[in-house]
Amino acid sequence: MADSGLVVVDKPAGWTSHDVVARVRRLAGTRRVGHAGTLDPMATGVLVVGVEKATKLLGHLALTEKVYEATIRLGESTNTDDAEGEPVGRVPADAVGEAAVRAGAARLTGPIQQVPPQVSAIKVDGRRAYKSARAGERVELAARTVTVSEFAVGALRRVEDPHGTLVDVDARVVCSSGTYIRALARDLGAGLGVGGHLTALRRTRVGPYGLDQARTLEELTARFDVVGLDDAVAAAFPRRDLTEDEARRIAHGGRIPAARLGPGPIGLFGPDGSVLALAEEVGRQAKPTVVFAPAG
Repeated sequence: MADSGLVVVDKPAGWTSHDVVARVRRLAGTRRVGHAGTLDPMATGVLVVGVEKATKLLGHLALTEKVYEATIRLGESTNTDDAEGEPVGRVPADAVGEAAVRAGAARLTGPIQQVPPQVSAIKVDGRRAYKSARAGERVELAARTVTVSEFAVGALRRVEDPHGTLVDVDARVVCSSGTYIRALARDLGAGLGVGGHLTALRRTRVGPYGLDQARTLEELTARFDVVGLDDAVAAAFPRRDLTEDEARRIAHGGRIPAARLGPGPIGLFGPDGSVLALAEEVGRQAKPTVVFAPAG
């Protein structure tokens, strides 16, 4: 059985995030495996997978900043807001120029209100939205606040289509957790009056973990690389080294004085350099939210 830690996977196209977790379970020899931040089947790139005790990190890592490389097609809308859906509208994009695209992207930068795609895992009245969509029902999804730190427009390419000219736009997006790149594509096209959808997506970073650390499933099958729990926590969160007395209190779920490292999560490390817990600071105290070390 593999040690506790993170596996940074370069997810292939056509695989669900659950498919990747199932493969890692077999490679790691344990069922205690999960992932931080779902990627749609058509998307590729960084999927952070936790093994054993590192599954406790995943909820925190899922909330970190993410970076994507995307291609958006202007002039055509689909019912899923991406290339896997059925076309639901076409408007020739002949008149759409680079300046207008950049201005549209700028309007979708910063804290924005974003309505999730109809085909999403968000629950409405206890039912996943995608299940309602597949049943032919349209549900009202509430807008959510997300932050797009960067929506950088790259190359534009004109694509001739029997229904009129389409425009493919390459873009780089840096955003908060919960941001749908499909929805950005949809809203960019809507703002330009021609509609749009996502045709390609590659996630290049989740928090501190980038493509340079990611391994394909073939590479992992040949050599199963795991970022150890100590290194994983040190890379992703502020670090605090504890005294023996502090370490003992934390291992038993107790609190220690705050060190003014921010609200958290903060990685707490024992005198031997091993990670003991994640903590948050509340007022003058730091309290553990996740404890890795057994109380001894």
